[in-house]
Amino acid sequence: MTRKAVVYDLDGNPSGEIDLPDHFEEEYRPDIIKRAVLASQANRLQPYGPNRYSGLRTSAESWGTGRGVSRVPRVKNGRRAMLVPQAVGGRRAHPPLPQKNLKEKVNRKERRKAIRSAIAATARVDLVTARGHRIKSSLKLPLVADDRLESLEKTRDVVSFLRAIDVWDDVLASKNSKKVRPGKGKRRGRRYKSKKSILFVVREDKGIVKAARNLPGVEITTVDRLNAELLAPGTNAGRLTLWTRSAIEEIRERFL
Repeated sequence: MTRKAVVYDLDGNPSGEIDLPDHFEEEYRPDIIKRAVLASQANRLQPYGPNRYSGLRTSAESWGTGRGVSRVPRVKNGRRAMLVPQAVGGRRAHPPLPQKNLKEKVNRKERRKAIRSAIAATARVDLVTARGHRIKSSLKLPLVADDRLESLEKTRDVVSFLRAIDVWDDVLASKNSKKVRPGKGKRRGRRYKSKKSILFVVREDKGIVKAARNLPGVEITTVDRLNAELLAPGTNAGRLTLWTRSAIEEIRERFL
């Protein structure tokens, strides 16, 4: 028996039903989802490291034996130790290497199965609530909206729709979760951190991206850019996800 989902109009009222693709019946595989997400994160890393000659541009040479001092290299016309890792101002012993390969590969079938499994997890209330999303007990998952949602151009219209389908509390929870990050990351361009909120999956951007991108924790993506990390941030599947009708039709032929 084909599983169905309710389609909501922009006023939050049911306007029909849609047959869900087999992706929503995929078995839940958190191990494969985690592998795909970690690979996605690793492939964004930027190699870094010092110049290969850092700490080596010096005239330092060892004085040899018989002088009553250690045999570390010392700069010419002076006695300061240089070049060796144990000396103040010396080179690093094991610096990060810019040429190191930080990429991780995932099999194509494995990556697609991870996406299908993460899609199925968005329709499970237990997994969605376990991630901390605020949803009403009466809400039926997955959430599917009319295609007119893709054409919204005003943030207030998106807010009105989210209020109408009773998921606005989840956006407020993301807003209230903003806090200063512990550790050195706060001085590396990521001072604040906050929880993820609802994910919009659309077939085509007709204005919805600019309308919704400034809402706390909200992300918008098209079907052709959908990946496991968007559906399972932090490797934890069950993200609260809103699909448009055309996006549901689009994924029938994808990730197989």
